[in-house]
Amino acid sequence: MNLLVVTPDQTLYDGSVKLVQCPGSDGSFELMDKHAALISTLKKGLLRIVETSGTEISIDILSGVVEISDNQVTILAEK
Repeated sequence: MNLLVVTPDQTLYDGSVKLVQCPGSDGSFELMDKHAALISTLKKGLLRIVETSGTEISIDILSGVVEISDNQVTILAEK
């Protein structure tokens, strides 16, 4: 699936991933390939990204919104 993480100032990540772990407002959750459509708010915490190569990346956010549709994950975040 494709992941785009943006802030008001810059693009933090744009690429193909296997998994995204998000700090949801009601608890942490993971998004994987072919996940059902979803929109959720995010709280302060770490976005954990696992790229298709297996490389793990963490991005610290203050808050945000995540949307997944048609295997495209878009995260609008405050950093």
